[in-house]
Amino acid sequence: MAAADDLLLVLISGGGSALLPAPIPPITLEEKQTLTKLLAARGATIQELNTIRKALSQLKGGGLAQAAYPAQVVSLILSDVVGDPVEVIASGPTVASDHNVQDCLHIFDRYGLRAALPCSVKTVLAQADSDPRGPHTCGHVLNVIIGSNILALAEAQQQAEVLGYRAVVLSAAMQGDVKSMAHFYGLLAQVAGAYLTPPRAGASVEDEQLHELAAELQLPDMQLKEVLESIAGARGPVCLLAGGEPTVQLQGTGKGGRNQELALRVGAELGRRTLGPVDVLFLSGGTDGKDGPTEAAGAWVMPELVSQATTEGLDVATFLAHNDSHTFFCHFQGGAHLLYTGLTGTNVMDVHLLFLQPR
Repeated sequence: MAAADDLLLVLISGGGSALLPAPIPPITLEEKQTLTKLLAARGATIQELNTIRKALSQLKGGGLAQAAYPAQVVSLILSDVVGDPVEVIASGPTVASDHNVQDCLHIFDRYGLRAALPCSVKTVLAQADSDPRGPHTCGHVLNVIIGSNILALAEAQQQAEVLGYRAVVLSAAMQGDVKSMAHFYGLLAQVAGAYLTPPRAGASVEDEQLHELAAELQLPDMQLKEVLESIAGARGPVCLLAGGEPTVQLQGTGKGGRNQELALRVGAELGRRTLGPVDVLFLSGGTDGKDGPTEAAGAWVMPELVSQATTEGLDVATFLAHNDSHTFFCHFQGGAHLLYTGLTGTNVMDVHLLFLQPR
């Protein structure tokens, strides 16, 4: 039993939710795993997944802090969640939960899973207290963010500037379906390319579409107008950086990951657009070095991807329909477009890089 003069030092990072399940009896580990996979396959966000995980766990949602009381607890946190909310990262084992049973039921309803819940899950939810769990026991905890996507983007921006790029960070809050995200990056490449090659004839239809899509994606930290104006007329190469964690709605049984699928969709988008006298390259990679169930961290693409793939007998649309982006990139040009970094030992979500070079 811990005493008041004891200190518990906790390192919390991405993957903590999966590695610290401790389901509340009578829920079994297998039932919890199945439910989590079903939610993820239907496009649930990490925030929604972790809300469910906390409600069904003995240690998440402040459970670890409660178990350590009255010892002092210091948590050093590597954030793998947009906005760095400490209650969501690894499902907040040292942060009191502010969600209740109704929040969980709304999530199950949203993804059509409420009727299919195991009896054990229904039992635990029925017995759960709807008030936040144990807020009076978390005054002994200090939570500190020591790594995040914002920090990763800042370092990447600095390295890009060393290499001679005019580097601008767009957002560290990129989230939503990869289809919408790919459409955004395709539009961004077209509009940013126009800013790089003056004279411009004022705002275009694509300008308006880009700003509307940015609003729909709800990117609170993106100052799109200021970013575009900052690169206007740049004579050298430009690097636009963003990060976050898009989601993929699984429709097929192919092999891939969100970074490879995003890159493949962006490649298809770029091929459909008029980009002018600007060379464009888009790269998406996971900071943990592993994208989905593959050894690749992500992939990079250029506007010629679709036409080049067609000459190789590869139909991009078919691979996308089966969520089979990794298989595509393995076949395309001998896998040269795959990004391999090896496991990095950490995870602060994904990094997206859009490179533009006026000819």
